[in-house]
Amino acid sequence: MLIGIPPILGPELLATLRAMGHGDEIALVDGNYPALEHARRLIRADGLPLIPLLDAILQVVPVDDFVLEALFRASVKGNPTLTDPVHEEMEQVCARRAPGFTLVALDGDALYARVKNAHTIIATSEPRLYANIIIRKGVIYPEKD
Repeated sequence: MLIGIPPILGPELLATLRAMGHGDEIALVDGNYPALEHARRLIRADGLPLIPLLDAILQVVPVDDFVLEALFRASVKGNPTLTDPVHEEMEQVCARRAPGFTLVALDGDALYARVKNAHTIIATSEPRLYANIIIRKGVIYPEKD
């Protein structure tokens, strides 16, 4: 256990989050996503649902403010205009932990392409469909004197 670090973040995930650089993306995917097939690097988060893990990650990872879009999610049946309750939960977490950023819905092909190019995929045990989100890592600015 560490002070100030959510305990849901295990050693392998913490090391990966720390090793990622500005502009690298991490994808959190549901239990149905073909993570092993698509991953350059894969971290298993078996037994963990997506929303608490997303909340914990956004407590320690800055979101990229150098670009217009830095948070992306799946859409229902590949249609970005459709949402699912899990997307509303993602929106709530992102609004609380990364205010000012919009969660952008991607169609199926765009989502899969982006996940395949991600630095790392975290495979959760989230049972809900379309529960996939991508975070683009930002920078931590130096403290001003």
